[in-house]
Amino acid sequence: MLSNPVYDPFQILTKIYSDGAHVKQAIADTYIEEQYRSRTVKIVYGVLENDGYFDFCIRYYAPKAPKLAVRILLKISLYMLLFMDKKRYMVTDCAVTLCKKLGKSGVSGFVNAFLRRFDKEEVDKHLPQGIEGEAIKASYPLYAYKFLKKEYGDRAFAIASAKSAGVSVRFERDEEKYLERKHIKTPFKSNYIFENFVRDEGFDEGAYTFQSVGSIAICDCVEPCENLLDCCAAPGGKSVLLSKKCKQVTAFELHAHRVELIRQYCQRMGVENVTEFEKDSSVFDAVYEEKFDAVLCDAPCSGYGTISENPDIKLFRKETDFVALKKSQTDILNTVARYVKGGGALYYSTCSLFESENDKIIDAFLKTHAEYTKAEIDSPLPHEKKKYGLQFLPDTAYGAGFYVCKLVKKA
Repeated sequence: MLSNPVYDPFQILTKIYSDGAHVKQAIADTYIEEQYRSRTVKIVYGVLENDGYFDFCIRYYAPKAPKLAVRILLKISLYMLLFMDKKRYMVTDCAVTLCKKLGKSGVSGFVNAFLRRFDKEEVDKHLPQGIEGEAIKASYPLYAYKFLKKEYGDRAFAIASAKSAGVSVRFERDEEKYLERKHIKTPFKSNYIFENFVRDEGFDEGAYTFQSVGSIAICDCVEPCENLLDCCAAPGGKSVLLSKKCKQVTAFELHAHRVELIRQYCQRMGVENVTEFEKDSSVFDAVYEEKFDAVLCDAPCSGYGTISENPDIKLFRKETDFVALKKSQTDILNTVARYVKGGGALYYSTCSLFESENDKIIDAFLKTHAEYTKAEIDSPLPHEKKKYGLQFLPDTAYGAGFYVCKLVKKA
């Protein structure tokens, strides 16, 4: 194995950029010595978070794009220079050494020259003016940044630049044992955000779980009931949390391996009132018609509200994806609405920042479902009130962006 601080991040990022692997899976599939894990993960996430800006830096000094392996190496080096306060000579030496060990001696001179010449102030002087320059500085796809700018105006840059506040942990018990570590208390019961949190035996014993603030906030908006359906339920965090306020939870998930994730989650947390099914929530099943007091539809979406946790979304999510996403959201909502009893509640949520996936979906739904009306909800987490639901934004919600709304069916 190569001993070089750049090598592990290089391996992981190659899987992401070259093979389309998701960041969490790429990290899980790569052997990393424990003493280097924190540093490696920091570099990988840092490169992905700043990908657009790093691309601009590389284009400025190398108008003829280097090959992918070289671009990855340069992006790692730029992150170490700009965000880890590493000495230029050390970063350059690591990069050049790795070039040679990877059999790419022919480009080591280019890499050396690039890193010695790089000047952030010089690059920034040549950023485009206006919305394009803002998108590059925030490392946000231009099409998505235009969406943000249209909906949020001058706040768009803060939203696009927001970073994760840390690791969100929800405790079932023994939380005092862990609170000596640096943390932030969220408005939700037994939910804390830690700067770092290394998993120990308490995780396997169900003392705590890793659950996003967004997921917890959505569950907080759901009223207690006898019988609830969580219709897009994997990996199971919301089903488990809702099982504390609902007598019975039914969890639907499309794929068998994801149903197994829910089952394992429930088992680890000692939950026995969740029943999992492999089921396509967009296809109506008369067995469930008007069976549930409440349905939570956490619909598949663009995921732009989770970029602080999943920065690879910025690489792979395309503007053309929104057509298929809108159809999926609409189909699922129309189907599961039929599973709600008269007088029951239908909750719709996404981890999206965009009106097209949120309020506009609800607006279209209500035009064809006169039996439903909007219901008021609130949250202790900072949010914007939209026409139908609550929009949470990552610059004020611990790095999380999501939407939730409540509809009530006529009795």
